[in-house]
Amino acid sequence: MNHWDDKFKDDTYLYGEEANQFVKEQFQDKGKGSIACFAEGEGRNAVYLARLGYDVTTFDYSKEGLKKTEKLAEKFNVYVETNLKDLTVEEAVDKAQFDNAVMIFGHVEEDKQQVLFNNMIQSVKLEGKIYFELYAKAQIDYGTGGPKDISMLYDLGDVKKYCESNDVNIIELSEKEVIRHEGDKHNGKCRVIQGILEKQ
Repeated sequence: MNHWDDKFKDDTYLYGEEANQFVKEQFQDKGKGSIACFAEGEGRNAVYLARLGYDVTTFDYSKEGLKKTEKLAEKFNVYVETNLKDLTVEEAVDKAQFDNAVMIFGHVEEDKQQVLFNNMIQSVKLEGKIYFELYAKAQIDYGTGGPKDISMLYDLGDVKKYCESNDVNIIELSEKEVIRHEGDKHNGKCRVIQGILEKQ
């Protein structure tokens, strides 16, 4: 059992059943088209998007997380396609198949972050959008959620390089302080990096 399977094996949704606030801000109205949710964990964002009418596919490394995604989708009477994938392997996901991609707090070791971004960005069709919210390295001093290992947090300059190494237009990319209350694991003021990209 990997680290994430161990975390997600309990019936409790560690980050709650409600979607992340950034996702809610970007997706409020009924929508059409396909969205891929990367490193989606227990499925809260995926299910929210499916309830809005999107065709949602999730990718995660945890079997337990995917099971909970399916359970949550069933609770709200929607369908989410789940895929067990190691997103830190090059070309883990087929290219140019989704209208949008979303990643919320998808944290991996620093030397694997570029590949994760490559997979996410390359999965989107031409003119598709990519949305993400991640904990910044400064989050280590807040103690309100996220990895305790600073190497698994993100640097704004590095994220900009990850984006620029792909064919994207950066619509928004910034580091900011926000409030997040998401289950038992994200509670209070925190430091995040938010981005919106368009595939070129």
